[in-house]
Amino acid sequence: MIEFLIGVDGGGSGTRVRVVRTNGVPVGEGDSGPSGLLHGIKNAWTSVEDAADKAFQAGGLAYPDRERIAIGLGLAGVHNRQWAANFVTSNPGYAAVALETDAYTTVLGAHQGRAGAIIALGTGSVGEILRTDGTRKEVGGWGFPAGDEAGGAWIGLRAVNHIQQVIDGRAEGGALSGAVIAACGGERNAIQVWLANATQTNYAQLARIVLQHADGDHTARAILVEAGKQVALIAQALDGTGTLPIALCGGLGEPLRAYLPVDLLQRIVPPQGDSAAGALRLIRQHLGE
Repeated sequence: MIEFLIGVDGGGSGTRVRVVRTNGVPVGEGDSGPSGLLHGIKNAWTSVEDAADKAFQAGGLAYPDRERIAIGLGLAGVHNRQWAANFVTSNPGYAAVALETDAYTTVLGAHQGRAGAIIALGTGSVGEILRTDGTRKEVGGWGFPAGDEAGGAWIGLRAVNHIQQVIDGRAEGGALSGAVIAACGGERNAIQVWLANATQTNYAQLARIVLQHADGDHTARAILVEAGKQVALIAQALDGTGTLPIALCGGLGEPLRAYLPVDLLQRIVPPQGDSAAGALRLIRQHLGE
C-alpha cells in the first residue's frame, strides 16, 4: 500500500525533494547533488534518494520500504528517450514512478495543473506551455552556449565578450568591465586561463555582477534589456495568441522582470508552486490514471 509521495526537482546543479503522505500531510524536504540524466543514471538515483532520505529525516522518519512510496520526478535530460527509459528501468523498488522533464513539472507546479506557461530563467532558460486542450510545447532549452537565451550563462558570456573588447581597446570600459575583469583574473593572461576552464556555472555567476551594475552602466543595462527581449520571443513562441498566463520561474525570473517589454509584463503572474510541487501533482495524476 502506498503511504508516501515524493516530488523531485532534479537538474544539472542540484536536486530538491518534497515528501508528503498520500493524504497531503507534509513530511519534509531535502536536497542533494545533481540528478540531471547527463550525469548518469546511477548518479541520478543516488542524488534523488539522498535528498529523499534527508526529507524523511526532516520529518523524523526513517526511510520507509520503497514499495510504500510513489515518486514523481522532473529531471533535466529526459529529452534523451534512452536515458529516460534506462532511468525508469533502474527503479530501485518504488511502487510507482512518473518521469517528465523539469520544464513540464515546473509548469504543472506554477499553474497547479491548469493551462498556462512558464519561462524558467536560471543558469539556462526554457519555456513550457500547457494548453487548455492538454497539449504542450517547449521553447528554448537548447543548452549553453548554443542556446539558453536570457539565462545566467548567456548573460555572463556577453559580459566576458565585453571585457575582451575593453582590454583590446575596441570598446570603452566602465564599472561593469572593471568588476568582470577582476572576477575573471584581473589581467589578460589570467583571464585567458579563466576562459580555458570556465563552465556554464562560472559564466552564470557573472550575471549577478551585470545585475548589480545595471543602474549605472549602459553596457550592463543593454545586456539585460536584450535578455528581456529574448524572454519576450520565448513567450511569443509559446503562445502567439497572448491569452494564457505566464509565470517567471528560476533564480533570474524576478531580477529580469524589470527588463521585460511592457506588453509582456501584463501577462506575468506569480507561480503558485515550484517544480517539486509539480512533480507531486505528476505522480498523483499517474496514480489516478
